[in-house]
Amino acid sequence: MLYLGADHRGYYLKEALKKFLKSRKLEFEDLGNFHYDKDDDFPDFAKLVAEQVQKNPEQNQGILICGSGIGMSIAANRFKNIRAALVLSAYLARKAREEDNANILCLAADITDEATAIRIIKEWLKAKFLNNERYRRRIEKIDEE
Repeated sequence: MLYLGADHRGYYLKEALKKFLKSRKLEFEDLGNFHYDKDDDFPDFAKLVAEQVQKNPEQNQGILICGSGIGMSIAANRFKNIRAALVLSAYLARKAREEDNANILCLAADITDEATAIRIIKEWLKAKFLNNERYRRRIEKIDEE
């Protein structure tokens, strides 16, 4: 399952991306925010998405969106077995999945337009973890913390 979350700065991009996901018949669940609220806080949505992905971190995935993407990635990475990556290009999306097995994609709504976000998501969803010894070893070291 793919879980979505965004604060006020990411709200409008999230809403646009939901249309894309629906058009591709991709199953997802929106965990909020469900309306624009200039006073909301990104950690609340990062927590909701991370907790859902955490239930099955090898199968579940998340997309988190805030203004810079930084806050969401910091907040989500505080959860065990979560590998949240701030991604600004399709190339980085592919690398985040292939080499780091990122299970949460973080987007920066302030600098990522809808078309770029769609390219990023397409690449991230199609890329597969390379699962070689080097990448597994590195992820295990991260998960030991």
